[in-house]
Amino acid sequence: MKGKLYGIGVGPGDPELLTLKAKRLIEECDYVAVPVKKAGEDSVALNIAKGAVEIPEDKVIEILFTMNKDKEKREKCRQEAANEIAKILDEGHSIAMLALGDIGIYSTYSYVHKRLINAGYEVQMISGIPSFCAGASTANISIVEGNEGFGVIPSLKGIDQVEKAMAVFDNLVIMKVGNHVKEVYDILKAQGKEDNAIIISNVGMEGEYVGPLLPEREYGYFTTMIIKNEL
Repeated sequence: MKGKLYGIGVGPGDPELLTLKAKRLIEECDYVAVPVKKAGEDSVALNIAKGAVEIPEDKVIEILFTMNKDKEKREKCRQEAANEIAKILDEGHSIAMLALGDIGIYSTYSYVHKRLINAGYEVQMISGIPSFCAGASTANISIVEGNEGFGVIPSLKGIDQVEKAMAVFDNLVIMKVGNHVKEVYDILKAQGKEDNAIIISNVGMEGEYVGPLLPEREYGYFTTMIIKNEL
C-alpha cells in the first residue's frame, strides 16, 4: 500500500503558531520533507517546526528546488522532486512536507502537489497561519472590516501591479516586498497614502519589525506590506 503525502503549513515563524494538527502529523509521519535551494541549506520551515516538535535528523529529507531563471530547468527540477517523493510513497511511507505560512499561499509544495495527484497518489493539504494574518494581529489591526475586500499579490509580479491592485481593492497585501519598499512608498506618497501602510518583517522570527513604512530602512526577504484604505 502506498504512503500518503501531507503538505503542512508551519506558520510565519513563531513555533507556538504551529497548529495542533500540523504538530501531530509531523510526529506521526515516517519522514519530514523540507524544500531547499541547495543541499545542506538551513531550512527556516524546519527550524520553526523543531521549535514545537522533536524531529530526529534521520527523519528529514531534503527536496531540491532550483531557483534557476530558465523555466525548463525549474520544471525539470520540480518533476524530479515529485519523482523523489513518489519513490518514498511507493515504499509505503508517509511524508510531511513543510512550507512557511499557509500551504496554499505561494508555497513551494504546490510544485509537487498536482503532479502527485495526477499520478494517483493520496495527498492532503494542512493549513497554516499566513504571515500577513499573524503580522496584522501583531500590529493590532484588522485586514478587512465590514464589506471591505482585499487582495494579495507578490511584488515579483512587477511594481505596476501594485498600482492596478490599489485601484481595485480596498486593502492590499504585498508579500516579499523587501526589495521594493521604496518603490511602493513613492506610489503611496504620490497618492497621499504613505501613512496607510504597515510593514511586517520577519514576523515571529529574529529581527522582527512591525510598524509604519520607513522608506530608508532596510528590509529582509520575509517582508510583507499591508496597505489599508483607512488606518
